[in-house]
Amino acid sequence: MIRRGAAAPARVPADPGLADLAPDRRLRRLELTVTRRLDGLLHGQHRGLLPGPGSEPAGSREYRPGEDEVRRMDWAVTARTTVPHVREVDADRELTTWLLVDASPSMEYGTAELDKRELAVAAVAAVGFLTAGAGNRLGAQVLGPTRLRRFPPRSGRTHLLGLLRTLLTAPRTGGHDERNPPPDGPDLTDGLAAVHRVASRRGLVVVVSDFLDGLPDDPRHAPPWEAPLRRLAVRHQVLAVEVTDPRELELPDVGLITLADPETGRRREVWTGDPRLRERYAVAAAAQRDQVRQALRRSGAAHLPLRTDRDWGADIVRHVHAQRRLAAAPARASRGGAA
Repeated sequence: MIRRGAAAPARVPADPGLADLAPDRRLRRLELTVTRRLDGLLHGQHRGLLPGPGSEPAGSREYRPGEDEVRRMDWAVTARTTVPHVREVDADRELTTWLLVDASPSMEYGTAELDKRELAVAAVAAVGFLTAGAGNRLGAQVLGPTRLRRFPPRSGRTHLLGLLRTLLTAPRTGGHDERNPPPDGPDLTDGLAAVHRVASRRGLVVVVSDFLDGLPDDPRHAPPWEAPLRRLAVRHQVLAVEVTDPRELELPDVGLITLADPETGRRREVWTGDPRLRERYAVAAAAQRDQVRQALRRSGAAHLPLRTDRDWGADIVRHVHAQRRLAAAPARASRGGAA
């Protein structure tokens, strides 16, 4: 089984990426990219999670004498069915979004234009800009190598830009080996538990990670973060953004290389010219990703995979369109049944 953070040699970027630009220029580029590619898909508009008085239609149901107000009568459906129906609406409520951002050493790896941490920042920017709106608030828990840093939920562009600037300028944790291993810090399970404690109000929880933390060798066993993620999904809408790099999925034929695990500092020399080794690597990596995918599905979280070598904006657009179709299906079925 491939361990977390196992990697090929460090990338040599041909074109300037986020890491090669000043923080303010990086943030401006992110904001323009998000606005240009994703404007109009979410843009801070959301439907209340709890039914109640509001303005968003949510279908119709049969009238209950003594419980429903006559002024909510849906006369069109009543006329078609000859059975009294009342309108249901969703409450318009302010949205509180909590982010759990994995900034552990394994997220510093990348062989494409962006590394995994930079892609995580791009995902945070997309969530932040798209959920921005009057009264909406954004909070974050950043899972660093030594501690869990909390950003209380606040609204406004200044708060979001400050969070993004902190993520972009966080120091790297290089220089560790087996004799000088990285310090022990909180893991993904700790981060999810922290979000569960502070997210007292129903809302949106977005987890950005590679989800390799504590994966068991036996795929029949659940990873330790699955149970706390499932608890969050009971109360909140949860989006799991999985960040990967192509070299974590296949090993190129580049001769003798040294693989380093940034989580433990362990190193191992590997001869990549062996085709059987590369095949075993690819099979193990695919099984590992399937293990993560199944755990996220069992937890009830929506799954958005992003790769450092792909157009992350297009991937988010496709995900939003798919989620909108799924959300619209029950409403269409309800209207068809009422008709």
